[in-house]
Amino acid sequence: MEGKKKGSISILLDFAGSHRMLTFLGLALSALAMILGMLPYICIWLLVKELISVAPNWTQASNISRYGWMAFWSAVAGILVYFAALMCTHLAAFRTASNIRKRGMEHLMNAPLGFFDSNASGLIRNRLDGASADTETLLAHNLADIVGTVAMFIAMIVLMFTFEWRMGAACLLAAVVSIAAMFTMMGGKNAKLIAEYQAAQDQMSKAGTEYVRGIPVVKVFQQTVYSFKAFKDSIENYSSRAEKFTCDICCLPQSINLSFTEGAFIFLVPVSIFLAPSALRSGNFAGFVTDFAFYAVFSAIISTALARIMFAASGSMLADNAVARINEVMKAPKLDIASKTEMPKDNSVVFKDVSFSYEGADIPALDHISFTVKPAQTVALVGPSGGGKTTAASLIPRFWDASSGTVEVGGVDVRKTDPHVLMHHIAFVFQNNHLFKASVFENVHCARPEATREEVKQALMAAQCGDILDKLPNGMDTVIGTNGTYLSGGEQQRIALARAILKDAPIVVLDEATAFADPENEVLIQKAFAKLTKGKTVIMIAHRLSTVVNADQIIVLDSGHIAEQGTHKELVKLNGLYAHMWDEYNKAAEWRITA
Repeated sequence: MEGKKKGSISILLDFAGSHRMLTFLGLALSALAMILGMLPYICIWLLVKELISVAPNWTQASNISRYGWMAFWSAVAGILVYFAALMCTHLAAFRTASNIRKRGMEHLMNAPLGFFDSNASGLIRNRLDGASADTETLLAHNLADIVGTVAMFIAMIVLMFTFEWRMGAACLLAAVVSIAAMFTMMGGKNAKLIAEYQAAQDQMSKAGTEYVRGIPVVKVFQQTVYSFKAFKDSIENYSSRAEKFTCDICCLPQSINLSFTEGAFIFLVPVSIFLAPSALRSGNFAGFVTDFAFYAVFSAIISTALARIMFAASGSMLADNAVARINEVMKAPKLDIASKTEMPKDNSVVFKDVSFSYEGADIPALDHISFTVKPAQTVALVGPSGGGKTTAASLIPRFWDASSGTVEVGGVDVRKTDPHVLMHHIAFVFQNNHLFKASVFENVHCARPEATREEVKQALMAAQCGDILDKLPNGMDTVIGTNGTYLSGGEQQRIALARAILKDAPIVVLDEATAFADPENEVLIQKAFAKLTKGKTVIMIAHRLSTVVNADQIIVLDSGHIAEQGTHKELVKLNGLYAHMWDEYNKAAEWRITA
C-alpha cells in the first residue's frame, strides 16, 4: 500500500488482479452506451426538423419512420451495451472486494494477537467489510457512470456548439453554475469534514458492537442505556457531524445546483427571444425553430448529466475513504519472523530484564522484570489489578514483543522461534474464552486437527464435560448458539479446557481461568486443571489466592515491578504485599451475614 504515490482508484484496481482488464472494458462499454443513449434525442430532433421543413404538407416527410426506428434501436443498443458494461464492472468489483477481504485477513493473520485486544472486532470488521462494500458500489456502478458521464458530457458539449453556439452556451451556463456549487459543497475544507463524518460513523459502529455485546449485563443489573456513555456519545457525535454537513454545508449549494440544473430551459428562453428577430429578417425562421427544439430537448438531459457528475464526485470520495479504511487494516503491526529460527530445547520460560510499554502509554506496563520458570514447574503471577500480570503472560506467546530485554522459551528468544512452533508449545486458557458457532466437537477439534473423534471425546471427559454432553440434544455434534443451545460461562470454560487438553502443549498459560465460574463449575474446572497441567510448565494468573497456595513459585507484580517472589509460606512470613493480600482474601472468604 505504500511506496510510489498512487491515486485511490488505481490502488483499488490493483486489488482486481487479472480482472482489472474487465473494469477497463466495462468503462469503455459504459462510455459507448452513454453516447448511444444520446442518439434518440438526435433522431427526435431530425424528425422535428423534417416536419417543420415540409409544414404544412406533412405527407412529404418521408423519413419519419426511419428516424423513429433509429431512435428505437439506438435506445435498445444503449441498454444492451450498458448491461454488458455493468456485467464486466460487477465481475471485476466482486473480485476486487473478495481480494480486499482476503488480503486484509491475510495481513491480520500475521498481526500480533495483542493487536486485537486494543482494536475492537466491530471496528476492524467495519473497516474491512465497509471498505469492501463501498468498493463494490464504486467499481460496479459509480466508476462506470463516471466514465460514461464524461463521454456524454463531451459529446453534449460538441453537439451544443454544432448548430447555434449561443443557444448552446445558454444551456451550458446551468452546467457551469451547478459544477461550481458541487465543488463548493465537496471540495476544499469540506473534504476534512467528510473525513470526520466517516470517522464518527466508524466510532459509532465500534461502540454499537460493544453495546450489543453488553446487553446481557444491562438486563441482569437493570442498567439504563445511559450506562453506556460511549455508545450514546458516539451517536450524538455522528448526529452532529451529519447535521453539520447536510444543513450547514450542503443545503445552500445543493439548492442552487438543483434549481439551475432542473431549470436549464429557462436560460434558453431569453437567448431565443434575442435571436428570433434576426431569424425572421433572414428568412430562416424555420431553421431557428428547429434549433430551438433541438436545444430544448437537450436541456432536459443536462440535469441527468450533472447528477451523474455529482455521483462521480461522491465516487471519488468513496474511493478515498475505502482506501483509508483498508490502510487502517494494513497498518496493523506485523509479527517479525527471524530469517533463521531455532527450536526450543526444553519447556522452560525465562524473562531477562524485560520491559514493555503499550502504544501511547506514558508509564511502562512492565519495567525490567526477570524471573525463571523451570520445566514442569508451576509459577503464579499475582498482584493488584494493573500490576502487569496479563501483560507478562501475553509476552510468552508473542501477543506483543518486549520493548527491551528478552523472553525465552526453551532457552530460545521467542522472536527467534517460528511462530507456529511457539504456538504448538503453548496452550492458553483465558478468563473469557471464545467458542465458535459450531459443534462442540469442532470447537475442541480445532486445537489439534489431526486428532480422532475418540481423542476429542477423551479430552472432553478429562475436562469434566460429561454432564454438558448429556444434556445436549446431539451430544458432541450439537451446534452451540443455535436452536436455544447456549452454555453458561463455567460450561464454556470447561469446553475451552478440553480444547487445551487436546492440544497437549508442554507449556500452559492460565489467565484468571475460573473468574466467571460458579462454585459448582469451579470444582469441575479445578479437576480439569489437574489433568491439563500434569507434568506441564504452568504460568497461572489468579486473584483467588487459594488457587496458588501450592505453586512452586509465586511472583507478586505491582506497577510493572516484581515486588516479591517466593513460595506461599515464604511470602506470608515476609509480611509484605502478598501477606496483606492473603489476609484480605481470608477476611473476604470468611465474611458472613449475621442476624
